[in-house]
Amino acid sequence: MAKRLDAILVIDVEATCWEGNPPPGQSSEIIEIGLCVLDVATLERREQRSILVLPEQSTISPYCTALTTLTQAQVEKGVPLRTACEILRDAYKAGQRLWASYGDYDRGQFEAECQRKHIPYPFGRGHLNVKSLFAITHALPREVGMAQALARLELPLEGTHHRGGDDAWNIAAILAALLRGYRALISAPG
Repeated sequence: MAKRLDAILVIDVEATCWEGNPPPGQSSEIIEIGLCVLDVATLERREQRSILVLPEQSTISPYCTALTTLTQAQVEKGVPLRTACEILRDAYKAGQRLWASYGDYDRGQFEAECQRKHIPYPFGRGHLNVKSLFAITHALPREVGMAQALARLELPLEGTHHRGGDDAWNIAAILAALLRGYRALISAPG
């Protein structure tokens, strides 16, 4: 199957979390998949979406609610991870498109959870780590957080930090800025 290069799917996941170790019998699970479709030709953000995911083996801790604003009642209205992965595959052609996230956490969380729950991984092999790309293009000695990258680019942090849809939207803005800079560099005379 040919790779579709018309759009990059920018993904950000939120997962159950605790101030310390998870309670016995619980493990970190995806509770929100944020998505932003970045048009490759125009570098415009075309769509922002949040898919709430119902955790199977964990509950939302007060720490998790304080960080993400998500409550147990909200995620109980979510879809199973299997359904969320089907949405990514069917509606967004995730298996055929390059996808990006800010860091490698999101990729690792998807891989581990899909394997553990015997769910087909929704993405193809092409993953772009925007956090590493930002550090490399800015000659930084180490990676920086999303909010710091936005500040360095003089871009606003839009929405609520640590909400998947809003973070995906902001990550797409960072990626678009990096790609615009690269395009300007390669099209400059001389």
